[in-house]
Amino acid sequence: MKPATTEFTPINFQNTNLPDSTLLKLYRGMLKPRLIEEKMLILIRQGKVSKWFSGIGQEAISIGVTMAMQEDEYILPMHRNLGVFTAREIPLFRLFSQWQGKANGFTKGRDRSFHFGTQEFKIVGMISHLGPQLGVADGIALAHKLKNENKLTAVFTGEGGTSEGDFHEALNIASVWDLPVLFCVENNGYGLSTPSSEQYRCKDIIDRGIGYGMEAHQIDGNNILEVFTKVSEIAESVRENPRPVLLEFITFRMRGHEEASGTKYVPDELMNEWAAKDPISNFKEFLIENNILTEEVNNGYIKEIKAEIDENLQLAFDEEIIVSSESEELNDVYQNFEYQNFEENKEVKNIRFIDAIAEGLKQSMQQHKDLVLMGQDIADYGGVFKITENSLHDFGKDRVRNTPICESGIVAAAMGLSIKGIKSMVEMQFADFVSSGFNPIVNYLAKVHYRWNQQADVVIRMPCGAGVGAGPFHSQTNEAWFTKTPGLKVVYPAFPKDAKGLLNTAFNDPNPVLFFEHKALYRSIRQEVPTNYYTIPFGKAAFLQEGNEVSIVTYGAAVHWAMEALLDFPDLSVDLIDLRTLQPMDIETVFNSVKKTGRVLIINEDSIFGSIASDIAAQIAEGCFEYLDAPIMRLGSMETPIPFTQNLENQYLPKNRINEKLKELIAY
Repeated sequence: MKPATTEFTPINFQNTNLPDSTLLKLYRGMLKPRLIEEKMLILIRQGKVSKWFSGIGQEAISIGVTMAMQEDEYILPMHRNLGVFTAREIPLFRLFSQWQGKANGFTKGRDRSFHFGTQEFKIVGMISHLGPQLGVADGIALAHKLKNENKLTAVFTGEGGTSEGDFHEALNIASVWDLPVLFCVENNGYGLSTPSSEQYRCKDIIDRGIGYGMEAHQIDGNNILEVFTKVSEIAESVRENPRPVLLEFITFRMRGHEEASGTKYVPDELMNEWAAKDPISNFKEFLIENNILTEEVNNGYIKEIKAEIDENLQLAFDEEIIVSSESEELNDVYQNFEYQNFEENKEVKNIRFIDAIAEGLKQSMQQHKDLVLMGQDIADYGGVFKITENSLHDFGKDRVRNTPICESGIVAAAMGLSIKGIKSMVEMQFADFVSSGFNPIVNYLAKVHYRWNQQADVVIRMPCGAGVGAGPFHSQTNEAWFTKTPGLKVVYPAFPKDAKGLLNTAFNDPNPVLFFEHKALYRSIRQEVPTNYYTIPFGKAAFLQEGNEVSIVTYGAAVHWAMEALLDFPDLSVDLIDLRTLQPMDIETVFNSVKKTGRVLIINEDSIFGSIASDIAAQIAEGCFEYLDAPIMRLGSMETPIPFTQNLENQYLPKNRINEKLKELIAY
């Protein structure tokens, strides 16, 4: 059933056993967001509100679903779900302050409209990219299962949003894992101006539930009694028997996608037909006919709500324009992390890089009893590199989880786990594949603390790098994609000892950490590594060699290339610096070294343009210019994708050009 072709009949409010008090609560619940919206439309014309996404005509869905939920169950709403916020009884002045970018809002003026979350009211607002919140709902629901809580999560999207890959990934994950999620699709006929007939070709959206082995129901989204009773019944069943359910609410958007859009693309007759199915006026008539509501009581509701709106609007208008300092803005990008140092013991064993990662994972799983590992083939198979080979036996399938091939959905699910206070790790099978999960990393995990003070307690492990003949899609070292994004931390060790200690720190840090592990080092580098659980702080570079003639700054596999190259320069006095972490970066150590030597070569495996080397060079030029005795020199891979054949890969990498570059630097 699609809105553009529906045969219209009056709303049929079936007789229910609901008490009159509940019926009146449902009616008043719908009336409140409608009256707020009518006021907002006046304010937007007056220029007092910058933007508005109207949900007029769709109130029954937000109110019915929210009232069917328990107060401590999370709801993830969209632009047009004002009723979710009012039904959860968020003080109106806080909502009005949010929309005006005032301090009493939820984002300190950093984001607008409903782009916020609040743990107090168990609401997690959307981001403009729509899709990731569906996966976040999966993560919250997974946390309910792991904690043995008989709770569910409801997440909203529109019929247009069901075209996004995140929708399909989230439904598949929820189905495979039997997650208690209500996927609420508001089918209002148009995605901005594009009608449903141009959005999908299945007859109904609920038909998609078949492909995921998922229960699905179509509900009249303008019938508040049908919404409330059916969702209440389904919700109670899901709490007892956890599973995902797809709900398609048939409704219509009576105003533009946002107010500036208008509705000229909607045929007048269709608009008139849906206006006749207004959920509030129809329900009001039903209540009056059944002697449940009187005009006097209704007028009293309107008077009370309008007074509440005016009073709270004035509070928001009277609030001072938000003022923030540069330090406050910068400090809020990351969750505060009090580093706790765990000392190394004297007992060591000589292990490979890959063994150090596996050991760090195991000891962190023991340290954090609810830490969850997720990734493709990481359970029984142990991962493609066998790092988690024994984890399933040691920690069980709840905490070591094979995932479908859907990077975006799993990263979003990790965000949902963090909302419920559970740490998680996502293993990208290869760092290259992170491009399929890029959006939730850079737009959700990275920004969520800055936006509404919610931590993203997620570690993403990134097996990366060339030198193993794996070609363009399994060999990239793509750290620069993420060091550019405020809110992410980026770690890139070169030695087993550092890898273990830094990985332990990554799991202690409540911020999102991308942990790069060079595949060519996995089985080629060995070191004496302490056997106990220990940590190494972020933002502290390591001196591998100290001198006073040249500074070499590098990280990852390039550290070992530099060490090998320096064997040909036995008389050269060199500061060899292994950065270890790229965000935060120990630029102070770099500056001090360059000021001492006057010459610097920065090496990274990535191609140079837009690389870490380029950014370090720019910082040195600004901070150490007067100390330089030669140009800042950079060395990286060729400006091509990474080739497969060994001789082409050798030519691509900078490893065999280090000596030449050093000679050029020394001779200047």
